[in-house]
Amino acid sequence: MSNRIFVALDTPDLERAKAIATRVRHHVGGIKLGLEFFAANGRHGVREMGELGLPIFLDLKLHDIPNTVAKAVQALRGLEPVILTVHASGGQAMLEDAKAAAPTGTKVVAVTMLTSLDDRDLAATGVTGAAHEQVLRLTELAMKSGVDGIVCSGEEVKAAHQLWPKGFFVVPGVRPANGVVGDQKRVVTPRQALNHGASILVVGRPITQAEDPDAAARAINATL
Repeated sequence: MSNRIFVALDTPDLERAKAIATRVRHHVGGIKLGLEFFAANGRHGVREMGELGLPIFLDLKLHDIPNTVAKAVQALRGLEPVILTVHASGGQAMLEDAKAAAPTGTKVVAVTMLTSLDDRDLAATGVTGAAHEQVLRLTELAMKSGVDGIVCSGEEVKAAHQLWPKGFFVVPGVRPANGVVGDQKRVVTPRQALNHGASILVVGRPITQAEDPDAAARAINATL
């Protein structure tokens, strides 16, 4: 993949998503469609976005009993996303079944810990130890289960990559050096993330809310 940037189109508005994707299409490697988009537009919306010719990352973060997740993944087959997310904390059997149900061209990637969480948030859910340790625990679980890779913050990707040299690493929450952090708590610059082993970078607001999204995508690309 020559361009490692996937732009996050976190909007329920299909026309807005299409307009942004059309503007930035020559300076991104693909588009990420999340729960917000899917809840509003469903399979039909994903198909329409697919007509733009950019690879699609379907970020649904599936998390349920193994059989339910496997059936959900099978139900998504016709959409052929290049990447599909599930939650690593769903456990090994769920991860194995998700991977088995996915089409061969789809990378199943396990979300370790949301980038909006920090150590205190983790403790509130009953998980002891630092976020860093939890991410590495879940990285090992993902590796053992046979999925393709993980989603982790730029702070953990270096250690996760050392643990799993052949893994596929999705790093969200990256922000250009002069960017606004927003609600993300664990962020790095795109260049740092790549240096530390990221396979692809997910960039949302720094591109989608820029005055000129295309110029913003081009500028981020230039740093890589």
